[in-house]
Amino acid sequence: MTSKKLLPDIFISFLLLLSTLYYAFNFIDFSIPPFEDAAMVMRYAQHLAGGHGIVWNIGEAPVDGATDFLFMAASAALIKLGFTVGQSVRGIGFASHLLTVLIIYWTNRRIHNGNIPFSFLSGLYLVVGTGLSYVSAYFGTPFFALAAASTWSLGLILMKEENPRWWLSLTFALSGLVTGLIRPEGVILASLMLLAIILMRGLKNSVSIIVIFGVVFLTLGGAYFLWRWDYFGYPLPNPFYKKGEGGWSWGTANASMLNALRLCLPMIFAFILGFRSNDTLKRTIAHLIPILGFALAFGLVSDEMNYGARFQYAIVPIALMSWIPLVVNLKFEALNQFSVKERGVYLVAGVALFASLVYYSWFQNCFLALYQQSCDRPYERDGRLEMAQMLADYRGKGYVMAVTEAGLLPYYSGWDAIDTWGLNDQFIAHNGQITVEYLDKYKPEIIMFHDYYSPLVPPKLTEANLAQRWFSMTILLKTYAENNGYVLAAVFGDSPYDTHYFYVRTDFEDSERLIERISEFRDYFYPTTGKRSINYAGFPEP
Repeated sequence: MTSKKLLPDIFISFLLLLSTLYYAFNFIDFSIPPFEDAAMVMRYAQHLAGGHGIVWNIGEAPVDGATDFLFMAASAALIKLGFTVGQSVRGIGFASHLLTVLIIYWTNRRIHNGNIPFSFLSGLYLVVGTGLSYVSAYFGTPFFALAAASTWSLGLILMKEENPRWWLSLTFALSGLVTGLIRPEGVILASLMLLAIILMRGLKNSVSIIVIFGVVFLTLGGAYFLWRWDYFGYPLPNPFYKKGEGGWSWGTANASMLNALRLCLPMIFAFILGFRSNDTLKRTIAHLIPILGFALAFGLVSDEMNYGARFQYAIVPIALMSWIPLVVNLKFEALNQFSVKERGVYLVAGVALFASLVYYSWFQNCFLALYQQSCDRPYERDGRLEMAQMLADYRGKGYVMAVTEAGLLPYYSGWDAIDTWGLNDQFIAHNGQITVEYLDKYKPEIIMFHDYYSPLVPPKLTEANLAQRWFSMTILLKTYAENNGYVLAAVFGDSPYDTHYFYVRTDFEDSERLIERISEFRDYFYPTTGKRSINYAGFPEP
């Protein structure tokens, strides 16, 4: 291909990059702190970079609470080079987003022979979507999406080539392995892509691809699997034991499918059109396999921590690289029969549709958090951050906090922490719940939990309520604190129906000072509303 023919594509690529930068620095709020769950991965990356291993608490046994394994490791490498934790996490996410935009455009142009407007629209759809909002919140989601997009682009080439070269099959397998190393569900996604290739090529013509894929995953993937089993002491990431203990759930599968539908809605029409003829039917089904299969796979784990449908986001670049060949052969010859005026009207309508699709993609940024109040800011000021920064004055003293909110408080305070829900605690995840004996082992200086009661609205200890795992956990924490002489320093909330409890043990050096500082804390802004909280600890029970 001559350089002259490449010039338009190079120009559009440059335009997409400029559009991404313009959108990032004019419409994305990078002043916000890490989202609660993102801070957990940052804690692991910081500890790994410091030479302590993949641990939740320094000096303790390794814990695989960071399901974004390769993202965590890459972040730790950049931290080791001198970048801050925030720069490392956001830098990887931002660079990944830019590269994914380019992969989408060039895949549509060079693999599908799509026209420039459709290819540009596909890239722009991702530019203004939720990807940069994940970067802003310090999530590694765009890194996983980049690996998924790279693997799918190679899979699309394998579908087209009659006699694919062995190194192309090897590159596809290695890219799929990287996808699985970033997040465990990447193994499912890569396998679904392989299935799509087999459908398009036929089993007989896919033997070499299958063999190379199997060898890579069994040797390199198997070696990693055995290493992590030996290092962590169990085969799967710790959160899978907590979030997947209920088995298959049609409720979470349905929620995942709805997220996928919402994120990819404009492309759905192209897939519907793909069923119009035998020529496009097989390709349509093949392209749907990784999209629908991946969405359904999330029926195996709970939907908690799914900020902005980030679990399903990898589907978006796949859909954006799949829709053009399903509509490219539609007949538009009738347009030649229209007058100049009529063509002008259709052109304006096309531009309006183009703008509407871009607006729809941007609009998904309005649904990142359940309690989001505006499209411009995904979440409000969070008192857990200010509280953690105050507690950081006491780091290095061997103090321990037992918390249900295991993101900002442990990360910014630097304290050892028990994640009482178990996502970052091997014993709790495998035991199913925290126990009094486990709390006795640590004797935490602070016990903090979030639930939906207060001294003004006491918890109702009914059998139905106690059957709810979160409620029973907080009641255990509350009872333990009250039975062991802890002082209730604060119950923060902007409503007595949704609060954060803070109990402080009374028999250590800084206990009196901490009780005083927590009880008089004035900057505890409630995360769901951003309003200054009321301390309900001083209110008498009814």
